[in-house]
Amino acid sequence: MASPGLVLADTVARLRRAMRRAARAADPDCPLTVAQLEVLSCLAAVPGARPSQVARHMRLSPNSVTTLVNALYTRGLVTRSRAAGDARAFALSLTADGHSVLARWMRTNAVLVHTALAGLGPHHQRVLAKALPALDALARGIDTLADAPPQYLGG
Repeated sequence: MASPGLVLADTVARLRRAMRRAARAADPDCPLTVAQLEVLSCLAAVPGARPSQVARHMRLSPNSVTTLVNALYTRGLVTRSRAAGDARAFALSLTADGHSVLARWMRTNAVLVHTALAGLGPHHQRVLAKALPALDALARGIDTLADAPPQYLGG
């Protein structure tokens, strides 16, 4: 029998895949990748972040972030300006279009979850509603592990 941690990790992974697939089906005209949308989300949370900060936050290589940011810049979704105190660094911010694209993606996901929840029975709706604080705490706990990951044993 699988451990609760393994079952939860698998369920979360399946939920993420299902959300991506459903969002693509609901909004097929969205030209951005999930990684690009996550960069927009990061910049909405931390306006003026430098590419190196985005790379650290997302646990991506600086080159990957540069590629993502260049594509977003070309589409007019982010701006680059000189970072205060370092003429070599850029500060990144969302444009109005960037905010709009991000809001559309978030609305799409909210509608998908709302619709799926409405299809569940009242018992499952109550259980999920009660679990939200614990899931939020779990997400924060896992996020902190990005800064101090546990040592994994072979396997």
